[in-house]
Parts: sequence; C-alpha cells; structure tokens
Amino acid sequence: MKDVPRDPYTLFSVRGKVAVITGATGAFGAVAARTLAGAGAKLVLAAGKTDELAQISEACKELGAEVETVNRRPNTEPDCSAIIGSAVKRFGGVDILVVASGMNDVSANIDMSPERFARVMEANVTGSFLMSQAAGRQMIAQNRGGKVVLMSSVRGLLGHPGGYSAYCCSKSAVDGITKALGCEWAKHGITVNAIAPTVFRSALTAWMFAEDEKGTTVRNGMLARIPTGRLGEPADLSGPLLFLISPASDFYTGHILYADGGYTAG
Repeated sequence: MKDVPRDPYTLFSVRGKVAVITGATGAFGAVAARTLAGAGAKLVLAAGKTDELAQISEACKELGAEVETVNRRPNTEPDCSAIIGSAVKRFGGVDILVVASGMNDVSANIDMSPERFARVMEANVTGSFLMSQAAGRQMIAQNRGGKVVLMSSVRGLLGHPGGYSAYCCSKSAVDGITKALGCEWAKHGITVNAIAPTVFRSALTAWMFAEDEKGTTVRNGMLARIPTGRLGEPADLSGPLLFLISPASDFYTGHILYADGGYTAG
C-alpha cells in the first residue's frame, strides 16, 4: 500500500530530474523553466529565439540549475528527436516534458486562408504530437516512467467570438492528444496531462493589465466571467505545473487542468 509519506512535501520533489521544455522563451515556457530550476531539476531548454533563450538559461542557472539549450522549435520529427537527443547526451535521459511552444493567429473565419489555419495547427497540434512522441519513445525505452505536460487553453473547451476558430480547434486537438496518450502510456508509468489557462500576465497580454481605456474595457469584460475576480499571474501556473510533473500526480493522467479562476465553471 502506498501510504501518505511522513513528509508530504516529498511528493512534490523533482530534484535531479531531467526536464525538457519547448517554447522556453514564451510566457508559459519561461514560467516552467524558472519553476523547474527553483525545484532542482536539470533543464534542457528549447526555443527558436537565440538571444531570449540565452537570457532564460542564465536566469535558471542563477537559481542553481544545470542547463542545456537547444536552438530549435518542435516543427519536425528530426527537430524533436534532436531536442530529446540533447537531453540524453547531456544528462543521460528524460523524466519530464513540458510542451510550451505554440501560436495563435486571430482572424475572422471567413478571412482565414488554409495556409494560416495550417500554421496554427502545425504549431499547436503537430508540435505537441511530435514532441510527445519523441519523449515517449525515450521514456518507454528507459522503463522508469515519466511526466508529460502539454499546453492547452480554456479555448479548447469554449468558443470565442473574436476570430479564434483556428486556435480553439487546435487546443481542442491538444486536449484529445492529452487524453489519448494518458490512456495509451499509463501502462508505462507515464502520465500525460495539460494545463489550460485563461488570460494571465505576460508580455503579450500586458495591455490588458494597463489602466488605459482599451485595457480597462477588455479586462472588465473578462473579469465579469471570472469568479475569483482577477486575471491570472505567472505563479498561478507554477503550482499546477509542479503538481503535474511530480510524484504527487502519479494517479492523475489524461486530465485538462483549467487554471482559470473558475472561468469554465460558470
């Protein structure tokens, strides 16, 4: 029987684990990188922006983490294999995968070209599929389990009137990958879950937090739908992530965890 440990905080320990984070220079990727660095994990950070990748790498090293950087996005199977290969070469394996890479392209549906739609699907869906596949192959071969966390959104569950048809579609597909792999890989001791936030503070959403007319109008409209009465902060994603990548979530797989202040409950 697996009883409650004498020190329950050990359930959340990832010290010494090897974690791969794609999209490490983005809003959620940077939160993931800093969270894992502070928790004592060894990091492989992948992104396409060289300067920003160097900056987040240095920030994680200042927190005491060992860091390997890979200047690649998970666009193709060779890219994903190379990212995982870097983790194996530097640290001997992979224990955690966080897929934080992705994109949005806001457009009225009737104006969106097939090419623009395909780019959103490739970044959010194909990238999640291929990166999970590469990590899953390595984790299964290692035979010591693993943790996979994908990046979804409340828009995987809910529609949006402002031109999000491609994005909503892509995040619904990410939810499907999460559930399918959660079932498929459970026998290998690999859990697969997703975090689905609403709007949280980042460089891309800073205007929504501003006290000008545009920011106030949009923010108030959002707050009318969020029971907690505020938008998300980076720390609101750090806690759920630590749960999903640690032994505390060993019995949880195929879940979509909504980090939304109750937005999807109302």
